[in-house]
Amino acid sequence: MLTPPRLRNDCFAMPQGVAWVPVDEALAKLRAALVPVTGTERISASRTSGRVLAEAVVARRSNPPTPNSAVDGYGFAHSATGEGVQRLPLVEGRAAAGQPYRDSVPEGSAIRILTGAILPEGVDTVVLEEDCATDGTTVAFDRPVKRGANTRPAGEDVAEGEVALPGGHRLGPADLALLAALGVSEVTVHRRLRVAVLSTGDELIPDPGSPAEPHQIYDANRPMLLALAARWGYEPVDLGHSRDAPDEIAARLDAGADSADLILTSGGASAGDEDHVSRLLREKGQLSSWRIAMKPGRPLALAMWNGVPVMGLPGNPVAAFVCALIFARPALSLLSGEGWTEPMALTVPAAFSKRKKAGRREYLRARLDAEGRAEVFRSEGSGLISSLSWATGIVELPDEAVDVGPGTPVRFLPYAGLGI
Repeated sequence: MLTPPRLRNDCFAMPQGVAWVPVDEALAKLRAALVPVTGTERISASRTSGRVLAEAVVARRSNPPTPNSAVDGYGFAHSATGEGVQRLPLVEGRAAAGQPYRDSVPEGSAIRILTGAILPEGVDTVVLEEDCATDGTTVAFDRPVKRGANTRPAGEDVAEGEVALPGGHRLGPADLALLAALGVSEVTVHRRLRVAVLSTGDELIPDPGSPAEPHQIYDANRPMLLALAARWGYEPVDLGHSRDAPDEIAARLDAGADSADLILTSGGASAGDEDHVSRLLREKGQLSSWRIAMKPGRPLALAMWNGVPVMGLPGNPVAAFVCALIFARPALSLLSGEGWTEPMALTVPAAFSKRKKAGRREYLRARLDAEGRAEVFRSEGSGLISSLSWATGIVELPDEAVDVGPGTPVRFLPYAGLGI
């Protein structure tokens, strides 16, 4: 098993004097700082769904391996036919998938052939059954047929020696079908990325079934972030919840560094009196606090803890969710060996009105209506967790000032294109 080197401790450092970082600049910096951190293993192809290929898969066998019929019909040598009505005697027997015709078909004769059957020697063209008339001994069809019609050449799908799937490709059900068709029994994949999640804050109650005082709230970020990690194909590691106690937070970060490839935290990443995560990371983890010019979101803490990268997300669930989609998803994808993942973006007409000032990028919770227009949630409040369930994606408004009205083209990032 090959294990790549760890990241540098100063990999997230921004140049001195940098204050508000535009989203695109932050993404470019993040992309430049990261490298794959997972080792590799060779496993059965049947167990690779959701895994990332560590090396290209080269076809050792063509698919299909031999020329075959694409339809049910009658096969013959094209050179024996001409214009007008063709009448060809039928040889005894037939060719079917898994039941090849072993003899040669004489030129000027035809054979009954079924879909998927190997083309017998002497056959290079097939006429569709519906275009024929037969009495069991002769087949007739009334038009010229193109040479090679209704046949599939060997290697039409993938030829022997070709790259069937590239390294860095995340395998899905269709890919497993291709591997099986090519007779591939084992592949080399990256070890599944392990993503640890830690929530902090005295106000949080980790168990939704426990009673809550008026000054307390239930921890929404941890189950959300763990579910995102799992949905993206990674191994979630639950570090639980920590009170605003530096020693307890440090112990949980130590546990995360021992068991995961990246740690996601939420809360305590700003510069307040109780923001112990940022203080600990500054003292021990080479903290680089990025103030992103975006809404919702803004504070993003990036650091190294015992050689493992830490991404500190905002404590507000909506902001944590948006930051996870925009920053954590491509970062995790790169760390996993899949490469940097860009979001799918659709240009659709707006079904809302909004005037936005220049200076920061904004993300609005949105969904498409029956006419394919983007409608946004009733309020932009960052504490409205129900808006995340209501939405099917987010509208991304640019850094510049814009005046959006009904029908204005906007950029819509569907959840499906963000891996959820």
